[in-house]
Amino acid sequence: MSPQPRSDALLDVDGPLNPFAAKAHRRPPGYETFRQTKSGGWYTSKRKGLRVWLNPRHGVLLRALAEETGLTLVWATSWQHEANDYIGPVLGLPPLPVIEFTVRRDWKWPAVSDYAAGRPLAWFDDQFNRGQQNFEAERDGTPTLLCHVDPASGLRDKHFQEVRAWAKRLP
Repeated sequence: MSPQPRSDALLDVDGPLNPFAAKAHRRPPGYETFRQTKSGGWYTSKRKGLRVWLNPRHGVLLRALAEETGLTLVWATSWQHEANDYIGPVLGLPPLPVIEFTVRRDWKWPAVSDYAAGRPLAWFDDQFNRGQQNFEAERDGTPTLLCHVDPASGLRDKHFQEVRAWAKRLP
């Protein structure tokens, strides 16, 4: 009997891990504020730069999800390799594989399709509208879960439960 192909859990940063659409001056409970400056600095103090809210508990939950389900965690984010430099350490995640994107219309779909060709995947993201139909058609017959996360609230326990339930049904 040949081994089953690896299955992946894809992670977007902005939306699922960084609830950027939450009220600007009301950091969600459990989240910490980080700022990335134009020079590439990463700070927890008040500075000018891109504000990122991260919840360290998510790292524990993601590692547990991967261990319990056998899913391989993979970055599928515009942060690309910077996710391993900045986001992963805050969450306590080891360096993860990165799907590299080129920015264009419907930019994530082709890269994810190429990366996970023929392998089951669950994908935590906040944007699944444009390009979704073609993506799902290409993956016809390949187990796929597009787990939509509200960018105003970020990952919740219900998302982890949804992926666990989906993973249990994999062959």
